[in-house]
Amino acid sequence: MRAYFDRLDWERIGLAIAAPVLAILFAALVTTIVLLISGQSPTLALSDIFSYDIHPDSTVAILNRATTYFLAGLAVALGFRMNIFNIGVEGQYKIGVFFAAYVAGIVGAPGPIKIILAIVAGVVAGALYAGIVAVLKVTRGVNEVIASIMLNYIAINLIAYLLQPNTLGFQAPGSNNVSTKPLPASAMFFTISTYGGNIWGFVIIAALLGVGFHLLLARTRFGFDLRTAGQSDGAAQASGVNTKKMILIALLLSGGLAGLTGVPELLQDAGSYNLTFPSGVGFTGIAIALLGRNNPIGIALGALMWGAFDRASNQLGFDGFQPEIVLIIEGTIVISVVVAYEVVRRYGLKRQQSRVGRELAAAAAQAAGSTNKEAAA
Repeated sequence: MRAYFDRLDWERIGLAIAAPVLAILFAALVTTIVLLISGQSPTLALSDIFSYDIHPDSTVAILNRATTYFLAGLAVALGFRMNIFNIGVEGQYKIGVFFAAYVAGIVGAPGPIKIILAIVAGVVAGALYAGIVAVLKVTRGVNEVIASIMLNYIAINLIAYLLQPNTLGFQAPGSNNVSTKPLPASAMFFTISTYGGNIWGFVIIAALLGVGFHLLLARTRFGFDLRTAGQSDGAAQASGVNTKKMILIALLLSGGLAGLTGVPELLQDAGSYNLTFPSGVGFTGIAIALLGRNNPIGIALGALMWGAFDRASNQLGFDGFQPEIVLIIEGTIVISVVVAYEVVRRYGLKRQQSRVGRELAAAAAQAAGSTNKEAAA
């Protein structure tokens, strides 16, 4: 055991922990200043967040919400590991969940088959939509950020068009609500009953995907090639890696995860898709992936924190806080994460350069000493 601990790079571990801690402290400081300027009590806000979130029903709600955020974070992180900024997760998420709901709703099949169809349709639709970005990038060199932003906008309006009674939408007789065809109770995913409520069964699926994400990137040749291509295009090509192929695969996988992101909400709660379906999940995934440093464990913690903020926003409203306070906290955390990671990265790079310099100087001094001894002899 002692030998194991001796092999650990404690400086690297310390820097990895310092970045998120610094980001959270900085975000807390900025939020405190904002609350004081607005004449509200930071102590009361923090008390509300912590006291309300530890209630059993709140804990279950946070866990369920974090499941969605975790999948969105994984989708973004997969692109980040390839040095691709897939900002189109929001559009891929919407396209994925819309077609998941539509396909599962119109197919006459037993409930379990509808569940499988919904999952497959969501993944395939999200992957194909991300594939547009991938093809544009590898064939025409179009920047993925610009293409993704445009496709996000197109996705929102495309779904608004498709979700009409005369296209793919469904309107029940006597109702003004338009949605996809509602799923029967037999097509809803299983839940885990607890004292605080029902935990979504998709929590297990998300955890397995997190493990698979780690194993794929850390334990396989594909993961090595993907990370190499992301770090250095020239080095990857020199080692025989087809970088265009890796970009295509990475974006398809990222889009597939994004397409799956909305399926838990569909199969565990909503039962159909309409224009009030949660939005902004893809953009939240970007913040969570940054906060979690593209690591599944970090992303899970970030997703739980985001879920806690969402849950606490209701209680803050009851105590007279503006709902925008939570948005300010979340936005401040994103900015803090970016700044803190860059500061820690530069600090670590500086220490590494200093250490290498000292080692080279020591080696040179040792070589000079040996030369002098030989000359004296």
